[in-house]
Amino acid sequence: MDDIDVFEFHEAFAGQIMANLKAMDSDWFAQTYMGRKSKVGTPPMEKFNSWGGSLSLGHPFGATGCRLVTTAAHRLQKEGGQYALVAACAAGGQGHAMIVEAYPQ
Repeated sequence: MDDIDVFEFHEAFAGQIMANLKAMDSDWFAQTYMGRKSKVGTPPMEKFNSWGGSLSLGHPFGATGCRLVTTAAHRLQKEGGQYALVAACAAGGQGHAMIVEAYPQ
């Protein structure tokens, strides 16, 4: 978590994001469902969708991934970060995620 400078998540269903953040911050959930000894932890909220998210910036069906990656790249450039974590939900419980790395200047 400490290596990520920018978090850009698609949160069309904000309740799902809140539930996942709570699970990520739970030792019980990590031990019971993830086979981990301790929790993953949550991203610092000051790094999380700080320019707005899919609800406030718009959720262009079929273009959400492009919006997420573009926002993450611009944030990395403007904020001087190196890594961004981009994630989005998809139909039927699917989803995707990727790490974006800023090219050194």
